[in-house]
Amino acid sequence: MAAAAGGWNLAGGQRQRRQRQRRRGRAGEEAAEGGAVLRRLQEARDDLLSSGFWAASAGAVRAPLAGCAEQPAHCVCYGLGRFSGCPAARHQLAFLLLLLEELRVPPERCALFDPAFTAQEAAALEHLGLRLLPENEEGKHGIEGSATLFYMVHCGKALYNNLLWRNWSTEALSKMVIIGNSFRGIEERLLSRVLERDYSYIAKVLKGTEEVALPTHPRYLDTFNDTSVHWFPLQKLKGLSLEVWNFVEEPTYQDCEDLEIIRKEDRAEQHSLAATAS
Repeated sequence: MAAAAGGWNLAGGQRQRRQRQRRRGRAGEEAAEGGAVLRRLQEARDDLLSSGFWAASAGAVRAPLAGCAEQPAHCVCYGLGRFSGCPAARHQLAFLLLLLEELRVPPERCALFDPAFTAQEAAALEHLGLRLLPENEEGKHGIEGSATLFYMVHCGKALYNNLLWRNWSTEALSKMVIIGNSFRGIEERLLSRVLERDYSYIAKVLKGTEEVALPTHPRYLDTFNDTSVHWFPLQKLKGLSLEVWNFVEEPTYQDCEDLEIIRKEDRAEQHSLAATAS
């Protein structure tokens, strides 16, 4: 019996050693992959600098800050996408990092969310000193009195609309800068009745908005196309009618056929289905 017991102990020890070896192997692979992601990100940063695109874009970024008494102290980024495998998303992240340097916003004051982020991508972002938002806000992020830059390249219209709704006051909007899809472009592409019905806060803020488009560059036509810097001068906002500010109902999008965002309940439903399947 003693020999048998010893045999089981040996087998158990071998299994534990193999498990430890596999864990070390996986950890080594993950570290190598994480290092590769950061190297590719550095290459994307170098591309933006050597191509001249960043230098040309910096003027558009500085435009809203010229007359501002308060520089952005925080940054929020939505919808970045899978930057480990997608070159466009990687260049957008590299642009964001250059932006933080230009505006002197510390990385720890920049928070990001995208439901598509993998664990490896989340680890890379944390390695860069950036923060991850713990839950899907659906764009409803209040600035709480702090001047904030929102970086939302190629996000769905509802995210911009939700963000505006959450900060619907002259004081809050005047402290915001949004880099994302051109509001003018949204106005031009949508029927006015659809814009006013589904995205009423975008429609209402148009007359209080200043907008400068990022320059076009043949290398980044798909990466930053239709992207503008938006800001909301206090005097322009005060010139809007009182009716504009009195209506502050939360958007529901009941009649919207193409919402373009992942909602909290959508994500919860996916997790529920996955748990059921397992």
